[in-house]
Amino acid sequence: MDALYFIGDSKIQIKEIPMPVPNDDEVLLKMKASGICGSDLKNYIEPQASKSIFSVPGHEPVGIVEEIGKNVANVEVGDRVMVHHYMGCLKCSMCRIGFTQMCPTVKEGYGGILDGGHQEYMKVKSYTCIPIPENLDFFSAAACSCGTGTAFHAIKRLSMTGMDTIAIFGQGPVGLSATMFAAQLGTKVIAIDVMDYRLTLAKELGAEITINPDTDDPESLIRDLTDGRGADCTLDATGIPNVRLQAVDSAKLWGKVCFVGEGNMTNFDVSQQIIHKQLTIIGSWTFSQSGLAEVADFVTEQNSPMSTLITHTFKLEKAQEAYNTFTSGASGKIIFSID
Repeated sequence: MDALYFIGDSKIQIKEIPMPVPNDDEVLLKMKASGICGSDLKNYIEPQASKSIFSVPGHEPVGIVEEIGKNVANVEVGDRVMVHHYMGCLKCSMCRIGFTQMCPTVKEGYGGILDGGHQEYMKVKSYTCIPIPENLDFFSAAACSCGTGTAFHAIKRLSMTGMDTIAIFGQGPVGLSATMFAAQLGTKVIAIDVMDYRLTLAKELGAEITINPDTDDPESLIRDLTDGRGADCTLDATGIPNVRLQAVDSAKLWGKVCFVGEGNMTNFDVSQQIIHKQLTIIGSWTFSQSGLAEVADFVTEQNSPMSTLITHTFKLEKAQEAYNTFTSGASGKIIFSID
């Protein structure tokens, strides 16, 4: 079967490898879709081979159960499933509430240390399998499995209403998903990005106002748009230090700020920027196993415009083109179609 590998320096190779054989507590999935996520890029651009480069990437896998181990009871052959791609000890307090990614002892995940979804077949622990709602397509399910699901739960934690305004910094796939969900909740969305392509997409997904920081100062314009108060909520999906500062400074007194974008260090004047403004600062990292089911149900029941969010699909043999497209910034969500 075919599998995708990062070989360093933004290069990809498709290799033929043996079919995985599931253990007693595992299932074999016939892959149907696998999403590209921004967190893939570190290993993709890595100039020298690292351990993770020798694993199959892809941590947004969905497929059909092809085979089950003898101890598996929670899924059956033929089931359509998403994969909550983290492993855990299943005994600690975090694992017991489904946040296996926060397990203090097990630090493995599919698409990182373990082979991920960019291959034709994939074996996974049965407890990571989450049923796909009947009316949800494979591409949308793949998006929900990391980036879009992460955005959903960040928006949920901000507890916004239709009376609120949110400024969302960064309109990559996670930021665009946050724009989509906030707009569906009736919140006024201000979308910020340096790519006009993504700002146009943000408009299509429900943003009322877009700002390009290359031509306008976001903080100043956000205050102008909110009668000088600032946004009720802000969300940073970039991880860029100065953008995080803009997200904090653009929030109103008693406002809420959510950090989703990973990486980098950021220095704050805690007294002036946070304490004296009475801000609530939220860090939001992915979601639980039940949280994956929740976002998939929301997308299905509320008819979220996933076909607008997902701008490109590629076959595995077009993987180099897919990642080149993603790194160009001229895309929304990109999904591999595997069959």
